[in-house]
Amino acid sequence: MNASVRLSVSSLRAHRRRFAGTFLAVFLGVAFLAGTLVMGDTLRAGFDTMFGNATSGTDAVVRSADAITTPGESEGVRQPVDTDLVNAVERVPGVAAAAPNIQGAGQLVGANGKPIGGQGPPTLAGNWIADEKLNSYRLAEGRAPERSGEVVVNRGTAEKGDLRIGDTTTLRTPDPVKVTIVGLATFGGEDGMAQVTFTGMTRADAEKYLTARPGEASSIQVRAGPGVSQRELVDRLTPVLPQGVEAITGQESAEENTDMISSQFLTLFTTFLLVFSGVALLVATFSIHNTFAIVVAQRARENALLRALGASRRQVTASTLVEASVVAVFASAAGLAGGIGVAAGLQALFPAIGFPFPEGDLVISAVSMALPLAVGVVVCLGSALLPAVRAGRTAPLAALRETAVDTTGASRIRAVTGMGLAALAVAVTLTGVLVSPSLWLAGSGAVLALASFVVLGPVASTTAVRVLGGPLDRLRGVTGGLARRNALRSPRRTAATASALMIGVAVVSLFTVFGASLKATMDQTVSRSFAGDVAVSTPSFGAGGSGLSPRLAGAVQELPEVDTAVGLGRGVAEVDGRGRALTVTDPLALERTFDLGKVDGSLRDLGTDGIAITENEADKQGLTTGDTTRLAFTDGTTRTFTVRAVYGQSELAGEYVITRAAWAPHRTQDSDTLVAVSFKDGVSTETGETAVEKVAARYGNPEVQTRDEYAQSSAGGIDMMLTLVYALLALAVLIALLGIANTLTLAIHERTRELGLLRAVGQTRSQLRAMVRWESVLVAAFGTVGGLALGAFLGWVLVKASDGASDSAFAFAMPPLQLAVVALVGLAAGALAGLRPARRAARLDVLRAIATE
Repeated sequence: MNASVRLSVSSLRAHRRRFAGTFLAVFLGVAFLAGTLVMGDTLRAGFDTMFGNATSGTDAVVRSADAITTPGESEGVRQPVDTDLVNAVERVPGVAAAAPNIQGAGQLVGANGKPIGGQGPPTLAGNWIADEKLNSYRLAEGRAPERSGEVVVNRGTAEKGDLRIGDTTTLRTPDPVKVTIVGLATFGGEDGMAQVTFTGMTRADAEKYLTARPGEASSIQVRAGPGVSQRELVDRLTPVLPQGVEAITGQESAEENTDMISSQFLTLFTTFLLVFSGVALLVATFSIHNTFAIVVAQRARENALLRALGASRRQVTASTLVEASVVAVFASAAGLAGGIGVAAGLQALFPAIGFPFPEGDLVISAVSMALPLAVGVVVCLGSALLPAVRAGRTAPLAALRETAVDTTGASRIRAVTGMGLAALAVAVTLTGVLVSPSLWLAGSGAVLALASFVVLGPVASTTAVRVLGGPLDRLRGVTGGLARRNALRSPRRTAATASALMIGVAVVSLFTVFGASLKATMDQTVSRSFAGDVAVSTPSFGAGGSGLSPRLAGAVQELPEVDTAVGLGRGVAEVDGRGRALTVTDPLALERTFDLGKVDGSLRDLGTDGIAITENEADKQGLTTGDTTRLAFTDGTTRTFTVRAVYGQSELAGEYVITRAAWAPHRTQDSDTLVAVSFKDGVSTETGETAVEKVAARYGNPEVQTRDEYAQSSAGGIDMMLTLVYALLALAVLIALLGIANTLTLAIHERTRELGLLRAVGQTRSQLRAMVRWESVLVAAFGTVGGLALGAFLGWVLVKASDGASDSAFAFAMPPLQLAVVALVGLAAGALAGLRPARRAARLDVLRAIATE
């Protein structure tokens, strides 16, 4: 074994350039993975510290014991507590202070007239708590609000909206309220809690604008006296609290807030990055395997001589694996340092793009270092295993052969195996998509499809390169023909090189197709369901925004140009024990403005005890018109409602509809999410839109859009997601390009004598460079075409599986322009990857090249 190690180290020293591409592939994959883990740990620790600092003075929180959570939401809606309870709490022995915490939605308008935030993180408003220790926010500049209309805002919000102390602006609650900024605050030492905005008001204003009725608060903050622990305080509070109200420690409250951030943002964000780390490492696997396969083929005579001199198969195999281990360890270790640099860069970059990264040092845990190191070593060794075994099987007689050029093709076993995998993939996928809709089955079929593409690569490469390279004979003459023949020389090598790029292009194509399908679905939904002319709406995604004033629809309805204006509000309740979102609206106006499909029963008779539900929900619960169901609201009351209508479509109208009169006794902060407007006959869209905009300006100036504009804005988050996806996948494509460049560089070394002979018989340097570049383009074209086909198929699978698993109907769309751009980028990437190997080939000395064996 010692001899094997010495031999491996000597070989690495002599041929270290051969492994440059492998080193970079492992380095980039490990750096991305380590950076993601370090950033996730740092964010969690930062939020832990921030919430800990912000709530350090709160020893207990008194709140409603039960929360109603609707599907897709991790934070439930709780019943308010009575502010009179503060007096009872203050009389409990060990309580030093108690204050009501009134909190709701409130969105500030910036100096430019546009709302601040709202595209995801919440926009909050609440009462300013005078007790500094109980207040999560600390006054940094100015003073606390003392009179009606005065507010304190967090400093990050003021900077984002270009607002200063003394400025007057509008606060949407959702009804517009004129406010004057008298102070700026920080949260846990930061300018704000990430991108969450906060506006602190007087208690009277908070009760007036953020609650359904005076005397209600979200919770009561409690501070303990000297010598009383948080747990002891909670134990003393519990006996005096009424039924349905609980007390938790301040530490538990801070942990809940951190867990909420983790579940809603950090887990999703880090999982998203980890997926792309996995894609990058998968791409790196093909590049690494190809490098070792070529190196082993080139060293066939060397390995055969070792066998002839007495080396065993095990020793030759071990020698190759030792080389892989050395590269893996050094590249992974460098990747760890690179990952720390990536996390530090993101820590500096996030504030610049508007996301305050919590201050503090990077958190570098043992797991964040050990896991990427282990993954890098395993990926590298696993990729080199088959070439190492192949090296050990080299026969001693191979030392008598003149060349060591790899000309291996595709075996019949590979073809049969690949076709079998492809057939199984199609069967499993179609079962999971069409027969028995299942995301798990569809996902398993997608993995099998990827495996079949990889196995069939060498089988398909010969035909694909002949077809793709056919025009080169006519366009580039002998140079193009030689490039095509070089790409055909080793189908296995060509396929392995192209597979790395194929995976990157496939994932890009998958998200491109899925994004286009989501846009088409939204457009289809609006076109099918929304019969109005214009829409007044809140942000299309995220928890932000304060909503629309419930009075806006009525004000728009009074316009002479308007036929119908209907506002869609949102409520929550437990329907037969399950949390559900309720659409609060005027059912008659809803039916005139939205296409609800077939309606059984009547929407005009809902009243205060009737409910309308979709066919899907009715089937799930076994309900029909005339049946009754029980609704439990956040105020603790339970009422029986009669199903008076069952309708077909629910995309925009929601699955449960009740009247405003039925919701009024149970509402908290009332708001609409959408106001749909239909104009009278003869009124043009432009004229009607202008009239609606004038009314909307009095209610916080929300955006008024035509139906097409509303459909586009509803899908606005998709473009943002795709931009992030493309940026992250650039790493995988970069690793694939390194693999192509490395393969060509090694191939040039392999063909040194051949290239010298070509130059000797008259080939110019420019022709030689063009030949190598076109070979690179052909390999990239094969990978790009395969990636586009695989990505389009997987996109279709994802759309159809989502359609089967969801109540909404998904539309499948193939965006030709975007996919054409992906194809052009793949081809350009191939040309770019061939530049350095082409220059190196052109610099070869003709006489030395001819003399090379």
